[in-house]
Amino acid sequence: MFNVFPKEILNLPEADIPIKGVKAYLFQGDSYQILFMKFSEDVELPEHSHGSQWGIVLEGKIELDINGERKTYVKGDRYYIPSGVKHSGKIYAGYADITFFGEKDRYKKK
Repeated sequence: MFNVFPKEILNLPEADIPIKGVKAYLFQGDSYQILFMKFSEDVELPEHSHGSQWGIVLEGKIELDINGERKTYVKGDRYYIPSGVKHSGKIYAGYADITFFGEKDRYKKK
């Protein structure tokens, strides 16, 4: 798999995300989480909702359907999903991003 993150990120705790092909490193704040994620396989994301989410694409491509509007995001693009808004999508192999979740317990450490 490609190395998009420096060793300081790779030394963070790994997040326990039950999706095949994802590796994610977790930075835990008092009221938020930041994940550094990379995907080695295509992933279909079923419709769901949670606290606010903001992401910036570092590599690859993601298609997101946010509140009924479908958009494609590529390297350098940013997206925002407000808290409680339903969303779904497709993440393509080779994708990497930095994602901020506006909730402190979205994911646990592995």
